Amino acid sequence: MSERLSLEQLKDKASRLPLRPGVYLMKNSAGQIIYVGKSKALHNRVLSYFTDIGHHTVKTGRMVSQVADFEVMLTSTEIEALALENRLIKLHTPKFNIKLKDGKSYPYIKLTVNEEYPRILVVRKRLADGAKYFGPYSGTGTAYMIVNTVRKAFGIPDCKRKFPAEIGKLRPCLNYQIGLCCGVCTGKVAQEDYHAMFRDIASFLGGSFAEVRRSLTEQMEYASDNLMFEAAARCRDRIQCLSKLWEKQKVVAAPHVEQDIIAIHSDETCSCLTVFYVRGGAITDRESFLFGADRIIDDDAVSSLLYELYQVREYIPKEILLDFPLEEESRAALSELLRLKAGFRVNIRFPEKGNLKALCAMVRDNAREYAAQYNAEAEKQNDTLIRLAHLLRLEVLPERIEAYDISNYGNENITAGKISVLNGKFNKAAYRTYKIHAAAGQDDYASMRETIERRLAHTEEEYPDLILLDGGKGHVSVIRELLAEKGISLPVFGMVKDEYHKTRALTDDAHEISIAKEQPVFLLIYKIQEEVHRYTVSRMTGAKRKTLKTSSLQAIKGIGAVKAKALLSAFRGLSGVAAATVPELTAVKGVTEKDAENIRQYFSEKPPARR
Repeated sequence: MSERLSLEQLKDKASRLPLRPGVYLMKNSAGQIIYVGKSKALHNRVLSYFTDIGHHTVKTGRMVSQVADFEVMLTSTEIEALALENRLIKLHTPKFNIKLKDGKSYPYIKLTVNEEYPRILVVRKRLADGAKYFGPYSGTGTAYMIVNTVRKAFGIPDCKRKFPAEIGKLRPCLNYQIGLCCGVCTGKVAQEDYHAMFRDIASFLGGSFAEVRRSLTEQMEYASDNLMFEAAARCRDRIQCLSKLWEKQKVVAAPHVEQDIIAIHSDETCSCLTVFYVRGGAITDRESFLFGADRIIDDDAVSSLLYELYQVREYIPKEILLDFPLEEESRAALSELLRLKAGFRVNIRFPEKGNLKALCAMVRDNAREYAAQYNAEAEKQNDTLIRLAHLLRLEVLPERIEAYDISNYGNENITAGKISVLNGKFNKAAYRTYKIHAAAGQDDYASMRETIERRLAHTEEEYPDLILLDGGKGHVSVIRELLAEKGISLPVFGMVKDEYHKTRALTDDAHEISIAKEQPVFLLIYKIQEEVHRYTVSRMTGAKRKTLKTSSLQAIKGIGAVKAKALLSAFRGLSGVAAATVPELTAVKGVTEKDAENIRQYFSEKPPARR
């Protein structure tokens, strides 16, 4: 806890700040950073929070009301301030800042045109390896949809055979028999013809569908004139297949145009930033980012978000169109940082008339619609949470729910799993696994107590509004006792199952609360109970599998846990160790020749089925 400064004290502190670029960090009474911002003139910007209170938006006013103190970090330029602001937002994840999800990487479509027989792949990184890359795309679903369509149209193999090494060595697969593969493995596809197909694929992915259609039409007409009707039919089918895919991509500019179009819709319920990606003159992909009602959307926040967006995207177009104006200094700073990353000048524009203005308006309409759909879905979830709160007599709406389960394999690998539900949706980033140490044998109560105690020890994590346990009154009683010992007040209920192991009711440590006739509530609890059970069992099973492999090797004389782990890592599993020769085994650090002979003897005496 830190001393809360009065409004006058905050004004006085802000009035003494210099007129220099920098970053400011707003803190609450607990000392937590709740907002990070930047400014070309810290004195003016920070002081405005505490002097123009009546002119603040609702979101900014909410943030300012929680500010107990602030600190600043000076920089030489606004460009440095923008970069520093971005790093600090990632580090502190402040409550009121808009930010992207961590760890997101964007998929690309890769054509290995530098190989004898090229392949088409979906990859996460763009490398300088001589291949051709297209994208990035907003998600793997979009990328795989395009790849599957292209493979089907051109008959590109999707097997793991190596060409040309395996040409003619194996029988063609089912895909060849039903016409989904051109059959490179048969040896009947000339290498130059195969490369010609990839030139057409590259043209199509690059946005030149007219060129591909012209090429395929010429091939179709040639095949037809020469009575090669099957070949002509294949070209016709390719044209139809690619046409359907191309129709989904609205042409909005000349074939050479590459640009991103960005718009924002914001209201009191949420904000949505939508990006349309124009490649080869057509809208090839789109992406939307939603932010909660408490997130501040202003000039500084948006420029920081755009900088973060292009930090995680490897490809940056030469032109970015915005449906909203940025202050000249923010726009210039963002443009310069993007230039440093891209290696060329990035033009950030705010069109005020004409076709480009109309395009921006279209993207804004999409952002508004996306937000409306989100709000409609959130309202449904909110109704369910309200009803759940009423049934359980909760004091607050259970926006943040945590559910726990215990799974074990005998007395070993006792594992607890925690799943998180945020506003009625699974929040997989907050899932956790606990390997139980203190519980004796198969004592579910002791295991659950240890789990919750370890969870509560992470005071930096916000406590949930509701804890659900996969168990009955006994589990609830043990955890309520634990919470009472620690002086923590949190509602705890058990998820009770019937004799068929299906969700039946919720329970405290005295009564059962039937949810059978509350269909939305029942469905939510059912999904939570199934998900926490699935997650926990999968984690326990994985741990047991590793233990079984290691334990098997430790049955060999001279092989302990360290050597067993090294062997499994070196040979990628038990079967690899079983097949290894003595020289290969002794190449592993710590394994002696005697150890290697013992390993070979052990596996030679084992029947194949038990390996």
